[in-house]
Amino acid sequence: MDSLSDLINLLNNAEKKLFRQSVQRKNKRDDVKNLHLFDLIETDDIDGLNKLYKSAKNKDAYHALRKRLQDNLLLFLSQRIFENGHSDSYDALRLLVVGRFLLENDVVKVGFKCLDKAERLAEHLEQFNLLNELLLLKIQYAHLKGAENFEALTARFLQNQLDMQREAKLNIAYAFLRQELQEIHLKGKVVNLTALMLTTIRKYKISEKDLMTYKSIYQILFIANEYAAIQQNYELIERYINRTNQFIEGRSYKKESHLFYHISILYFLANFHLRRKDFGRSGSYLAEMMDLMVADNRYHTLFYLRHQLLSALNLFFTDFAEDAIALLQQSLSGAKHASKPEDIEDLRICLTMFLALCNDRGSLKQLTLLTRTDAWYEKKMGMLWTIRKNLMEILVQAQFSNIELAMSRLNSFRRRYKKYLLKTSEERVLVYLRLVEKYLQKPDVVFESIYQKSVLNQLDKKENDDIFTLSFIAWLIARWEKKTACKVVLSLVQHR
Repeated sequence: MDSLSDLINLLNNAEKKLFRQSVQRKNKRDDVKNLHLFDLIETDDIDGLNKLYKSAKNKDAYHALRKRLQDNLLLFLSQRIFENGHSDSYDALRLLVVGRFLLENDVVKVGFKCLDKAERLAEHLEQFNLLNELLLLKIQYAHLKGAENFEALTARFLQNQLDMQREAKLNIAYAFLRQELQEIHLKGKVVNLTALMLTTIRKYKISEKDLMTYKSIYQILFIANEYAAIQQNYELIERYINRTNQFIEGRSYKKESHLFYHISILYFLANFHLRRKDFGRSGSYLAEMMDLMVADNRYHTLFYLRHQLLSALNLFFTDFAEDAIALLQQSLSGAKHASKPEDIEDLRICLTMFLALCNDRGSLKQLTLLTRTDAWYEKKMGMLWTIRKNLMEILVQAQFSNIELAMSRLNSFRRRYKKYLLKTSEERVLVYLRLVEKYLQKPDVVFESIYQKSVLNQLDKKENDDIFTLSFIAWLIARWEKKTACKVVLSLVQHR
């Protein structure tokens, strides 16, 4: 997507109106085209963009105009973020800016008071980089009357330097692991997660104590959860789940600065137990997660749709399909402008799956609302998610007798993903695709014993034990059992 479109899409209608007003005030001439360009990009008017500068020699003028509009958008966004930021970290940053201004203008007493308050907030939030800047500023003005003891200031500064280095090592290790994860995901690189973790910890000289924080536990669990999702085997990360449980149970207090990490950890735990089919434990973690979310509206907004997704999955796979569908429909209808597109797409595809498994034609309508390109889905949602989405589209079209369209989608899928699936040793997806293709070519094949045996053999493979993979297999079994795929998958889940 165009970078200017990305920036404009970050603004709601009220902010777009304010941006137009701010640009109008800056414009010195009436013939400036920046707002015209803004409107053309907002409405995706390709013809209008082509006519903006008619001659080829004005190409440089067009790019200069785009650059000025982008600079204005970035400035506007930075001002809005700073004005509207309600977190304590923004408060600390504002106090730092004001404190520096006051000290520069000889309003010393109030200036130091601002810096003291900012330091308390930054320390509480473990914002070591912000603390570093605050303490340096205090040291710079330590000669003024009313300043703190110089030795005490430098001691805090040096300790904060150590904290910064510790956090930097953890962040570098986390970034390295995410890079390795991308190699596993996109190129099928074979990696033992435990060995990779240990090698990384030794490489960056990270102590065991450094790993025992909410942030580091969150980072480890994020990597482990992504790894398990790619491998479609959550048993591989059970040791990390057990360590996380021990860490959480050993904490008698929850600082506000840990709230994001704590909620995220509970989300990962709920997802782990859902994928292991322990729906009771998953539900209990979701309840605990909601208790923390309601304590802070920011985190309630951030995590609400993800919480609803897991709640709906728990309901569906415990035989409350109607409640699960209603929950997702309610969540989608109430989704806000600030909701992440990825979260909305997750809910949409899940609702499509539920409706299809229940043989509800509403799944066709939901498919039409999954409008983004495969390239966008691959980048934002991941290859596995996109492959499942495309497979599901084939099945839904076939389910409601759109055989030609289903076959067309199947051929497109094979062209786009066959090479990737072979490269990542995911031949089982191609095996499943061949079974679907046979059904599309000859629907009565599902009543042949050889075909049924081929489908049921998929259940014997450990890598196919995931609830989503079972749902795909259940769809084929439902063709000959004359049941809804929902009933079939529930039976499979209960007996495994």
